[in-house]
Parts: sequence; structure tokens; C-alpha cells
Amino acid sequence: MSLKDKLSADFKEALKTKDTTRKNVVNMARAAIKQYEVDHREELDDAGIIEVLTKQVKMRKDALADFEKAGRTDLLEVYKAEIEILQTYLPAQLTEAEVVDLVKKAIEDNGIEPVKKNMGLVMKTVMPLVKGKADGGVVKKAVDSILE
Repeated sequence: MSLKDKLSADFKEALKTKDTTRKNVVNMARAAIKQYEVDHREELDDAGIIEVLTKQVKMRKDALADFEKAGRTDLLEVYKAEIEILQTYLPAQLTEAEVVDLVKKAIEDNGIEPVKKNMGLVMKTVMPLVKGKADGGVVKKAVDSILE
């Protein structure tokens, strides 16, 4: 079952069970996917859908800090719930240790000298390997810890 079919099935299921939060989040995700398809005039495959959903999660995570500063605990809880629901459609995230191992392996395999000035090159090498599986901030932190 494709990710798009799963989203449709989950939307119908949320309607039947009257799970308003899940219904709203899945509907929002489907709308974001449809918007991307209309804007770019292309049908998304599962990898493209994962990219759109990852952006949706990132937008919500970025908003969490703003809500916390403003003292909006009501919106904090709503966004945390939305993030949890969206993450069920994304691949399992890599742990920090796994990301560090990937970075070390990429540096070795590509013969990159482990110095700070090569950070961009290391990031450029590692990011395609972790696409959808790790946040860019986690990767940057791992690269920072390895490079001298």
C-alpha cells in the first residue's frame, strides 16, 4: 500500500472513529501533498510524500519554540500531538550514535580530511544518506563533534 493510500485509509478511519485530531492532521497532510503536486505538476511517489511530511514536521517543531516563549501551552500540546501523528508516516529516525557512525564512515570512504573547513563537503556527502531518516540539526551536531 502506498503512503498516499495509507493516508486516505487513515482519514476514512479517523472519520469513522470520530478521532478529530487524527482526521485534521491527516487531512492537512493530504492537502500539503496535493498542493505540492498542483504547484509542481507532478505526482509524488512515497519518497516525495515523505519529503513533504518531513517539512510539515519541521514546521511544527520550529513553531514549538515560539509557542513556548509566548506561553501558549494549549498550542504546544496540539502541535506535539500533530508531530506524533505525522511521524507515524515517516521512516524510523536514526539515533545520534547511528548518525555519528554514518558521518565517520562517509569521511573515511570519501577520503575527506576531518577538519572544520570541510564541514560543507561532509554535510553534502552525508545528507543524501540520511534523507528522511535524520534531522539536519542532528547531522550538523554529529559532524561538528567529529571535525577538529
